Amino acid sequence: MMNLKEKADTFSWVGLEVDKLKMELDPFRREEILLPTEPGGWWHQYVCPQHHTELIFDVMEQDAVVFSCPKGCKLEGEPYRGAWLVYRHQAMARYALQSAVVFAADGEEFYSSLARKILVGYAEQFPLYPVHPDAQPWMLSGRAFHQALTEAIWSTTLIRAYLLLVDHGVTFTGEEEVKLQVFFTMLEESMEQYRHILIYEKKNAENNYTAWLNASLACVYAAKGTREKLASLLEGEGGFYHHLSIGVKPDGFEFEGSTYYHIFVLRAYLIAAEMYGRFGVDLYDAKGEQGQSIRGMFQLLAELSGDNGELPAVHDGPYARVPFAREIAEVFEIGIAVYKDPSLQPILANAYRYLYGQELRTGLEAVLYGAGESKELQTSYRVRDSVLLPDSGFAVLRHPGNPLSVLADFGEHGGSHGHFDKLHITIMHRWGEVAPELGMVPYGSVLRKEWYSETASHNTVTIGGRSQAPHTGSCCQFRQEGNATYLWIRSDGAYEGAVLERHLVLADGWLLDWFHVEQVTERSQEVDLWFHPTGHLLLPFDPHRVQKDSPAVLGLEAGYGSVEVLSAMKNETDCPLNTEWNIRYDGVSTCREYEVSTSTLLAPGSTMYEIRTPGNAEDPSRLLRGIMLRHKGPSVDFITVYRDGHEPAVLKLVSQVGEPPQIQIATTGQAVVYCLDPKAGLIQEKSRNTEE
Repeated sequence: MMNLKEKADTFSWVGLEVDKLKMELDPFRREEILLPTEPGGWWHQYVCPQHHTELIFDVMEQDAVVFSCPKGCKLEGEPYRGAWLVYRHQAMARYALQSAVVFAADGEEFYSSLARKILVGYAEQFPLYPVHPDAQPWMLSGRAFHQALTEAIWSTTLIRAYLLLVDHGVTFTGEEEVKLQVFFTMLEESMEQYRHILIYEKKNAENNYTAWLNASLACVYAAKGTREKLASLLEGEGGFYHHLSIGVKPDGFEFEGSTYYHIFVLRAYLIAAEMYGRFGVDLYDAKGEQGQSIRGMFQLLAELSGDNGELPAVHDGPYARVPFAREIAEVFEIGIAVYKDPSLQPILANAYRYLYGQELRTGLEAVLYGAGESKELQTSYRVRDSVLLPDSGFAVLRHPGNPLSVLADFGEHGGSHGHFDKLHITIMHRWGEVAPELGMVPYGSVLRKEWYSETASHNTVTIGGRSQAPHTGSCCQFRQEGNATYLWIRSDGAYEGAVLERHLVLADGWLLDWFHVEQVTERSQEVDLWFHPTGHLLLPFDPHRVQKDSPAVLGLEAGYGSVEVLSAMKNETDCPLNTEWNIRYDGVSTCREYEVSTSTLLAPGSTMYEIRTPGNAEDPSRLLRGIMLRHKGPSVDFITVYRDGHEPAVLKLVSQVGEPPQIQIATTGQAVVYCLDPKAGLIQEKSRNTEE
């Protein structure tokens, strides 16, 4: 494998990117390096209490006392100062790594000196930090930060910088080396103690913490050259192989069912693999007890991603943020270099598009981990099959002739990072999102529990104005045929006395979503189906159908307090009402304009509410307009068809009284009839040419 000097000399794009990295470091030629002497707090508290957006961090500001919200709020004091310090410490560690990378590629002594000053500075400071007195009771307390987890991540960046310098011939003075060895030894003792508490006292070996404690210790052992201790992290309870076996499902998904924590753990595994590779141990093809592997974790993400490379924010995880995009860039540069898999490139390209506005290899991650002679990445549309993840409880429906796709969630709750969201669907278009999971705000925001984890913020059903109970649903059928993919998922644990069943059919011309709810309790409650599109909602309500006296709010608990009613239309007839509405995406955030048309059968007595809710977790104050369908009765069928373009399908109920429900989907030149059989599921009865 080429070293950085060879890469820069061989590939012109690497040399150009190294020059950009130099420019970012130029201020250190004029300014003294000021490492914060205070330990950091918890980064999740770096969030505006009014707008719930992450506060602005200026990487060039050496000592901040006022912290700004993107909406103009100014905040001072704790917990914002402590959270800002986390960002500052992490930024200085990144500068150390960046300086080491530039030196390795260019050889200029200024950059090795800069990296050394940061490393030795932290080595001097670390012994002065006590175990953090302000850490929350549930945390494993660190020294330099509230959380030992944050400390583990930070330490891997610093030690990677140290090893890169040493690999390229940099020698430290005797005094500097003593300070660094004290630092490494203290890290070693702390991480070993945290690891013992987590695995043997808390009995929580599967936690993502474990992967990071292992990664930090692997870095420490590599820096100290203690090969025998490095070997001890592979086997035994909480070791690499054990964690891979219990922290990752057999289908390749991290056990919490969160794309964010999946990448979080995958990054820790890759750092550990890098350290083991220094001693000739190859973990890139290692296998867990049920076949779990690093390669499989990459393939899982490729399966879940949208056609444009976007990853769904299922369960806890940010909708989008710069540090997360950098983590994706690092992970996928390594994955592409190791596995030579072109199916990973669209995800990497999407990360660079978010970071730099272009789908080209750019920045520190590209220089350090990228491989290949071109900055160009493969971003063209790929034909992929539908996929079922039976162990994790997710399914993705795709059809080569349909730009729409849908991801359905029926699996485990997800523990502390799960949402009350069973039978939720995420709808994507080839060029971007239609109705995504909204992501998760920093945990310091009250909206974490008041909105984003609640059922009402997801595209699924609530009953009685309450969120679902934490539970696991099931997959009754998954059938992929030449002309369509069918998924039948079920839940009987969300609400006592209620069965929820969702039937999804993705065909060439449409996506059919048939949600059936059955209540067997003596007193049936209101059933609400939620739909949260992120585009511009176009509702063709007739003025005489809009209820002017509709309530301003629908409830106060379980996320309902975050929902505002804008208008409502009730079906007061005896027949289902075909209601059509469109969602338009203007291309500002998606780079392409597209439109999705929607037809919904509004059951007799049901009400369609136009609602306004918090936006996605990147900016909750940018409110979204959505739809909520409400029906009161022992059973209800919510039936919706989505189509690409502005021409909606026409929906019609065609069954007779007493017969199983049948609907007809009619589009230009074609009509298809589906019947819902309680035992067999959704059956296509017939199709015909409507022009005959």
